[in-house]
Amino acid sequence: MSEVSKKAASNGHEKMVISKEHQAKIAELRRLIGPLSAKESLYCTDASIARYLSSRNWNVIKAAQMLKQSLKWRKEYKPEEIRWEEVADEAKTGLMYKPNYHDKYGRSVLVMRPCLQNSKSTQGQIKHFVYCMESAIFNLAPNQEQVVWLVDFQGFKLSNISVKVARETAHVVQEYYPKRLGLAILYNAPMIFQPFFSMVKPFLETETHNKIKFGYSNDHSTKKIMEDLFDQSILESAFGGKGETGVDINKYAERMKEDDSKKLSFWTPVKSLSSVSHNAPLDSIRLDADSDASNNEKILVPN
Repeated sequence: MSEVSKKAASNGHEKMVISKEHQAKIAELRRLIGPLSAKESLYCTDASIARYLSSRNWNVIKAAQMLKQSLKWRKEYKPEEIRWEEVADEAKTGLMYKPNYHDKYGRSVLVMRPCLQNSKSTQGQIKHFVYCMESAIFNLAPNQEQVVWLVDFQGFKLSNISVKVARETAHVVQEYYPKRLGLAILYNAPMIFQPFFSMVKPFLETETHNKIKFGYSNDHSTKKIMEDLFDQSILESAFGGKGETGVDINKYAERMKEDDSKKLSFWTPVKSLSSVSHNAPLDSIRLDADSDASNNEKILVPN
């Protein structure tokens, strides 16, 4: 068995031991993608390459093709260069934001409130989503590489969402951020959401679909899961915690501007290609650590 998984019975937290065979595949993929720019080298850490390989069942050819497409997208879209001012109009209602806390596994959190959608622009919504994902990844705790989404359906209407945006979001997550989604909790989703979710499911890879959990405030198992995942003193009351719900957009804007400056500093290449570490700080996880804690987070999953 080339990949050994050790599961703690109490919380489903797993650690992966990457074999010598897999280390060799990482090296082989590096040879296939060829020379990289300084910025691309910062992105292509061993941990990042391992995610692409894992998402393609360690098929080097398929993973190399996927990574090349990601690098092409990043070169053209420049997600790391998106600044707060470019997404401020999309963000001003508090539709999506990164709260100033992690879950108990050190995963960054993105809170989403569909009822606060204020834009019909698919391009604008995707740009805002990418900005939030980049910020969440940049602010991961050490030895962690995944993000948790908390989606609050309070006040939800079908007019708040579109199949087009959902399809494009799924494409971006699955093709350009492989293995980044640790868990998505859809909290208090109403019955009217189910037909929409059925339309979206064909766009979701099996692994992505399995990361999506439905939770309800009146469900005991949901409450237990949220308590296991989050410090209840800071978790928003909208998700069963004791913290304040929502975000002060002015304070949040200042925090994001500071974040932008840090990201700019990180992504500005100052080293030669030969001196760029394959274990850059942005992706500082050990290859013997897989922080996917979602296997035991089965709240309520739709058929």
